[in-house]
Amino acid sequence: MPTKEEAKKALDKVIEKSRVHLYKPIQIAEILYRARIDRTLNLLNLEQYRTKSKKWRDDISLQLLGRICTSSAKFQDNLFDENAIPPKILAELGKENIRTNGAVEAYIYRLFTEKHSQLAGALDYCLKATAADFNVKNFIDAFWNEPGLKRSLDKIYEIIVYALFSTIVETLNIQITLSIDSGKIEVLKEFEDFAHKVMCIDCNNGSYSQDAKIYRVGVTNAADRGLDMYSNWGPAIQIKHLSLDVSLAENIVSAISSDKIVIVCKDAEKETIISLLSQIGWRSRIQSIITENDLIDWYEKALRGKYSLKMKDKLLDTLREEIAEEFPSVHSLPEVLKQRHYELIKDGFWKN
Repeated sequence: MPTKEEAKKALDKVIEKSRVHLYKPIQIAEILYRARIDRTLNLLNLEQYRTKSKKWRDDISLQLLGRICTSSAKFQDNLFDENAIPPKILAELGKENIRTNGAVEAYIYRLFTEKHSQLAGALDYCLKATAADFNVKNFIDAFWNEPGLKRSLDKIYEIIVYALFSTIVETLNIQITLSIDSGKIEVLKEFEDFAHKVMCIDCNNGSYSQDAKIYRVGVTNAADRGLDMYSNWGPAIQIKHLSLDVSLAENIVSAISSDKIVIVCKDAEKETIISLLSQIGWRSRIQSIITENDLIDWYEKALRGKYSLKMKDKLLDTLREEIAEEFPSVHSLPEVLKQRHYELIKDGFWKN
């Protein structure tokens, strides 16, 4: 069996890798809580809690965050892999948790509230800023410069990009029109019910128009390197702020079926991305590569440029709405944690 030092090291590694929502550490805490109040739960027997623990995690996540984990089943299950928290590690954590009457649970939830306090400070900048003083680079840097928040930077990038793109598209008042080739009328007649239900066209109405829109998928995570955003006129949008290698580049492009992919990345990554995509023969699928400097320039124009009166309020409102949806800040200790009185649990080994 592992020692308590080895178990703590494994737990810290999972916490360090987790995003600000800390779904996996919360799942561990809830397993430990259940094992503490129900001594019949055998932590060496994974099948006793593998599935149940997801519900335990989601139940408390709703109270803490107002949302539940939406990651793939495979990503959720790798919590119990040998390089994460396998049953033998969890059993040692459980033994320590019972010995200390809940100190391991308290340790996890203290780190959760501390991380959310860090997040609240960074997000307050955006929520309180005006169009006159908001600086998108300062906002991004607040996450780069805070170690506890770096794991959430990709979500911040998504929100920054989505708010800007959707504002520009709406301001331009672009219309997307779908129309039938006049030479295909007979085929249309054969499949008119399909065309009407799926494409809103039929033999009497051979075209259909709608407003151009950008949509944010909003459920991608560090292990699901898929689509971040898509448009209703063609391009799929992938946000990348971390370094790429050939394998990851292949995963990103192969996971997206669109032949028009827009990649948003840091300036230093642009040439590397182009080179990698050329190596794997997929450069033609990339419609464009947008860099952080492009975003900074476009934010400046939208907030303080010639047409800022039409755009600034919409841009900041969308930014704030998406942040509130993605990161429901914890400004005080949630009631469910107060009821467990973790503040009364003290142990010299399990302290932050």
